[in-house]
Parts: sequence; structure tokens; C-alpha cells
Amino acid sequence: MRTHDLITRKLTEAFRPDSLRVVDESHRHEGHAGHRPGGESHFRVYIVAEAFAGKSRIERHRLVNTALSAELAGGIHALAIHATAPGEATPS
Repeated sequence: MRTHDLITRKLTEAFRPDSLRVVDESHRHEGHAGHRPGGESHFRVYIVAEAFAGKSRIERHRLVNTALSAELAGGIHALAIHATAPGEATPS
């Protein structure tokens, strides 16, 4: 299973998000640390879920990092997280 698809599946199962977008940005890091041929090393996640309501930015990031702990330990070099609750402004 592609890393992109695995991230999508795990975050969907963990948070039942209102919206989720996973972007593979590996091509933007060619020649930098952690890049590997074929990509799937650098990701950006935009997720809106009720689970983030009332939580700080750090708490939200910890929740996402916990859900993806195996991937972060074994293949993902970088993960940018944009986690919001429904009704909050979402970054583009």
C-alpha cells in the first residue's frame, strides 16, 4: 500500500474527519535530507475533525503523530500538519 493511502486510511479511521487532504510534497525536497527516489517521504496533511475541538495546536499534532507513529518511525521523513475542528478557519 502506498504511504499516501496508508496515511489517509489511518487518519480516517482514527478521527472520522469532516475533510482530509494528504499531499505528497516529496518532489519539493529532491536533493535534501530524507528524500528518496520515488517520493513518499515528505507529506502535508489538512484535516478537519471534531476530535480537535478544544485542543491546542500541540495536542492536535500529538494526536496525529500518535495515529501515524509507525509511519513516522519507518519511512516518513517530514509531516506538516494542519489540524482544525469544524467551524474553525482552515489553512489553504
